[in-house]
Amino acid sequence: MGSGMGKTSTRGHKGQRSRSGSRMMRGFEGGQMPLHRRLPKRGFTNIFRVEYRVVNLDRLAELGEKNITPELLVKSGVVHKNDLIKVLGDGELKTALTVQAHKFSKSAEEKITKAGGKIEIIGGAAVAAPAKDESQTGKSKAPSKLKKKVT
Repeated sequence: MGSGMGKTSTRGHKGQRSRSGSRMMRGFEGGQMPLHRRLPKRGFTNIFRVEYRVVNLDRLAELGEKNITPELLVKSGVVHKNDLIKVLGDGELKTALTVQAHKFSKSAEEKITKAGGKIEIIGGAAVAAPAKDESQTGKSKAPSKLKKKVT
């Protein structure tokens, strides 16, 4: 049984597309200006953007755990493995939870602490800088042998 597409095999008679080995660029429209070139460019993409997966309080309450960690959220399928997590305050908490996440909204923070729970910011939290010594304050101290004694 044949395909019914003999002779030119649906390629037509002559032209670039009828030749063997022909390959046109993606979006080629036969010489007409392609759509991706007809549309204007808009906006810009911030290459430093940090994307967070948002998790609401009602979703955390559904898990039925007292200690919420990113590993627990991955295991339960709420987030994916390498996602940064932001907890938002949509929903109500009736039990005290200890929640570990990368960011918290103000309302989520208030609701968790009001219910008697704790928040723990992980990952990108700012670490306090160690106290500076005299050697790091910018004042250079010359060795005692090089100092002149003024009388």
